This record gives sequence, C-alpha cells and structure tokens, in this order.
Amino acid sequence: MKHLRVVDDVMNHAVISVGPGTALKDIVETMRRWRISSLPVLSTEGRVAGVVSEADLLLKARGADESRTVTAGELMTEPAVTVKRDATIAGAAHLMARGRLKRLPVVDDESRLVGMVSQGDLLKVYLRPDGDIAEELRELILTELIPDGSAEVRVHVAEGIVHLTGVIPDASLKDVLTRVARTVPGVVDVTTQFDVEVPAGRGR
Repeated sequence: MKHLRVVDDVMNHAVISVGPGTALKDIVETMRRWRISSLPVLSTEGRVAGVVSEADLLLKARGADESRTVTAGELMTEPAVTVKRDATIAGAAHLMARGRLKRLPVVDDESRLVGMVSQGDLLKVYLRPDGDIAEELRELILTELIPDGSAEVRVHVAEGIVHLTGVIPDASLKDVLTRVARTVPGVVDVTTQFDVEVPAGRGR
C-alpha cells in the first residue's frame, strides 16, 4: 500500500502552463478557465523560467503600456520557487509557508516541469483512512522497533488519532513509540496507555 511521504505521491501531473510570449489577456483567461491562481512559465526546453500569479498581474500589469502587448515573460516572478518530486511533503509545506505560496511547480533533476503541488494536495496526508495509518504503524512498530515477544503493543486509530496500548518492558519506550507514531503521515495526535512489566531477572 502506498504511503504518502513525498511530493510525487500527491502532486497533480496534469499541468497548465504558458510560454514567455503568452499575452496578458490569455494568461487571465487561462487562470479563469482552470480556476487557478498561478501559472508556471516554461522555456522552449520545458524548464521553469518563472511563475506568473494573480499578484503579478495586479502589481505589474497596472502600469504597463496599453499600446503594446504585455507578456508572461515580463510579468513573471523569477527565478521560480520550485520543488523536486522526491522532496518530502513537510519540506514542500515549509517552502510554501516561507514564500506565502499556494502552489509550487514540481521539477525533475534538469529543472523540467513534471507537475504542480498545491496546499490542498499536501493536506491529503491528513485525509488518509484510519486503517491505512494503523497498518503502517503496526508494521513500523512490530517489525522494526520491538523485537519479537519483548512487548505487547496494540494500535487503534480513530479520526487520525492514534491510541497505543499494551505492555512494555521499559517506561522510556513509551516516549519512543509516541515520537515514531507522530512521524507517520496522517497522524493528528497520539495517546498512550501502557503497563510496564520489567522482565524477570532484568536489572540484577
């Protein structure tokens, strides 16, 4: 089952873009038609040369000479803020927050456009079914963190909230399990209720 961890897992592969020579009126019509607030501007090689947004249109087009055609190449913000397809979802969210951006072009290793990711796309990690989250957590905890038979951990997830219960051999393990659970995409909060039973002979 696919876990939502990187931008490629949630991005939109169908991308609307314009070229540097696209006229202002065509940019506005494209934004209106597709109900988007920004467009990547591509070079002839398919690389992202810049991004033209509604803010660019309002700020830069206002003082433009009406006797000539204003183009995307003149209006765009450059260099464009982009993100790699293998970037983490958290990293993409940080870029958006820092730049106050709603959408980011996704590029390959040669800066060619391969998709777009929006704030809504990144929020998909919080819409994961509870069953998917629980399955990933069980696999992570029971196969990687806890040696067979050393602890009894039960995982229940409801509305993104993880409930961990059972018996553990060391109280410090509770904090470890909590931190690990919080790293799983889609987890909203974590609660724990463990009994601590030190194995016989331990600590002697």
